[in-house]
Amino acid sequence: MEQRIGSSSQPLEGAGFDPAFIPGLTSPASAAKAEEDGPEKEPEVADVEETEAAAAESEEAAEASPAEPEEDTETDGPVFEASDRRAKMVADHRGVHLSLDDQECEFRWDEIGAVETETARFGKRYTVTVHTPDRRWYPIEIEAPARSHFKEWDEQLDAVLDAYFEEAEDAG
Repeated sequence: MEQRIGSSSQPLEGAGFDPAFIPGLTSPASAAKAEEDGPEKEPEVADVEETEAAAAESEEAAEASPAEPEEDTETDGPVFEASDRRAKMVADHRGVHLSLDDQECEFRWDEIGAVETETARFGKRYTVTVHTPDRRWYPIEIEAPARSHFKEWDEQLDAVLDAYFEEAEDAG
């Protein structure tokens, strides 16, 4: 009979144990970067050099693009915006922006595979789910002031999707 010494359980994987499991939440640590640094450099020295290089790049980028507004306030196309006390969704020419409490995520149109809406049979919850091509989905529930807003929100969101989502597919 064969016996093993040590634990037979495998380490757990998933977003609860590793924030890098969700793409875009944190920047992935690449093996190529570790090979470039090599064992001769101490981790503290490598981190300081990386932050100095990043600071120099950001200064160069700031000098190259003077007085560019971060956010476009004027848009010619349709915009959909729905929010309640906790959640907010904005779909415009840049893409779809979801926020819940202090958490936010933003998807460009080329990152979106589908957008799905669902209304609750009872109650006033309007659910919008953004699906990405890599089989991930990001739902957000927004509580409407009244059930009559559902039809209006569907029409507004359809207008935005028709205007921008089709353009992104044609360009890609």
